[in-house]
Amino acid sequence: MGKYFGTDGFRGEANINLTVEHAFAVGRFIGWYYGKRMNKKCRVVIGKDTRRSSYMFEYALSAGLTASGADAYLLHVTTTPSVSYVTRTEGFSCGIMISASHNPFYDNGIKLINGSGEKMEEEVIAEIEKYIDHEYQEIPHATREEIGMTTDYAAGRNRYVGYLISLATRSFKGVKVGLDCANGSSFTIAKSVFDALGATVYTLADKPNGLNINLDCGSTHIQNLQKLVVEEGLDVGFAFDGDADRCLCVDEKGQVVDGDKILYICGKYMKKTGELKTNKVVTTVMSNLGLYKALDKANIGYEKTAVGDKYVYENMREYGHRLGGEQSGHIIFSKYATTGDGILTSLRMMEVMLEEKESLSKLGEELVIYPQKLVNVRVTDKTTVLDDQVLKDEIARVEEELGSEGRVLVRPSGTEPLIRVMVEAKEDADCDHYTTRIIEKMKERGYVKEA
Repeated sequence: MGKYFGTDGFRGEANINLTVEHAFAVGRFIGWYYGKRMNKKCRVVIGKDTRRSSYMFEYALSAGLTASGADAYLLHVTTTPSVSYVTRTEGFSCGIMISASHNPFYDNGIKLINGSGEKMEEEVIAEIEKYIDHEYQEIPHATREEIGMTTDYAAGRNRYVGYLISLATRSFKGVKVGLDCANGSSFTIAKSVFDALGATVYTLADKPNGLNINLDCGSTHIQNLQKLVVEEGLDVGFAFDGDADRCLCVDEKGQVVDGDKILYICGKYMKKTGELKTNKVVTTVMSNLGLYKALDKANIGYEKTAVGDKYVYENMREYGHRLGGEQSGHIIFSKYATTGDGILTSLRMMEVMLEEKESLSKLGEELVIYPQKLVNVRVTDKTTVLDDQVLKDEIARVEEELGSEGRVLVRPSGTEPLIRVMVEAKEDADCDHYTTRIIEKMKERGYVKEA
């Protein structure tokens, strides 16, 4: 990760630590860099979510791009996976998504996507950061007929909608579906897709006003969808985040089906249909122990990566795996997409339910999620903590006591001076006991900064 860009783009509070000047600089560099590298006019497709500041950043990026001689194509309000799809299928130099995903409205972000529809290469990110910090050569302005154009490109978004509809294996007629659109990017797209496929659709959080994105709704606040599903007797509910690259589900009983359960349900189905080519599912180290036990029982292998869908996809691409994702609902189906896609995930879950002729609760019943406790501990120095042999020995003793019925993960935050202590066990009391024990040892060693 760089100075400005993390695993999911350049993110910060709008006009505080992510400013219009930053956005203009990103546009200036990309327009020049891709034009020079490919020796032809750079074409960039831009999408945005519903935050008030997204419009401001869209104009700043477009100004930077066109000032460097690039053409900007505006998808307007759309999802992150749609930007990825349009970029890779329509020959764009790269794509930009303006979104802070599940964050509150006052945050925003710039996500960069390469010409293959994947997250931008780190070497390009490093060059952009140099330019932002004025450590780069002067970039010339385009003049006269070389100045770029800005084009309305809503047609690209519509083609993405058509693509999603084409992936459905059968009609959804007779199925009652709840959609929580988080007052974000999916507020028109998701309903359009489900309507076209014949579902009876009930919507929540589909009236964005620029300030209510993710506000008590969406995949991070799923309780309203749970209530809707139960009260209206729906067959299933799907909750997206602000830019719709995540999806969590609610079964007909009102129970949450998180990313781990989605991986299990889809993994079993894909194995049965022959789609799970390598017979492996790619997870992150935060996936629940219960998922691994259930995959073992189903004779499905798995890989574990660092936290972040970026790392999940890198592993999938390198080894040819077809399914991967995170607990949070970033699910990647590499046959169809190069990034997490919430609406695609909901369509795949519908396919499993319809083809298997089973309720969602029944499909996931063999997976038992272990209790999990995660505590963020503010420390003096992350590296020193993780290198401490006394602490390592204490963690090893906890792991030995838990045996095969529990798991410990102690890892650093990528952006803050925090150590994340996570324990999974068969009982909540054990999770509490062992997280406390590890944190107490950190305090004994003098590493914890008291609030």
